[in-house]
Amino acid sequence: MVRARHPRILSSSEAVLFIIDVQEAFRKVLVDFDSLCKNIAIMAQAAKIIDIPVVITEQYPRGLGATVPEIAEHVGKHEYFDKSCFSALALDSLLDWLRKSGRTQVILSGIEAHVCVSQTAHDLLHNGYQVHLITDAIQSRIPSNKEVGLSKMIGSGAVPSSVEAALFEMLMESGTDAFKAVQKLVK
Repeated sequence: MVRARHPRILSSSEAVLFIIDVQEAFRKVLVDFDSLCKNIAIMAQAAKIIDIPVVITEQYPRGLGATVPEIAEHVGKHEYFDKSCFSALALDSLLDWLRKSGRTQVILSGIEAHVCVSQTAHDLLHNGYQVHLITDAIQSRIPSNKEVGLSKMIGSGAVPSSVEAALFEMLMESGTDAFKAVQKLVK
């Protein structure tokens, strides 16, 4: 028997993973870039296992480059949106896709915490979506800007989380094939 769960717990049937603007131009300016990419790659691989839709955005890709290969190679089927606006939700096509998906929880990862991630989070919250911040998969060039961005989003109602916390919430139990596959990713 499945008991009712707290509404701020992630559900694999309600969640979608957003990977915001993890592009080549940021490689040289982010201190923890490799760690960020590793954590987002884990989320992307787990999304395939748990069957969670993935959205990738790129901010002005002609200038900032494409999504870095160490993430792109792990993303299966996904929705892609090219943008020049900071908030991904400013794109009518993305908001339309999200509404049609029927998903109500958005897992946010990417760059930069205080700009594109924050504005996307705030617009998602304003449009009635529950936002989960993968704090170990979100970054800014300046650490204090990450802190400000996370603080502002959490203060506005976003739920702080981590790669492992989010994945194990959606898995719900150990011993399954999905659990074993995801456990290998996070070890």
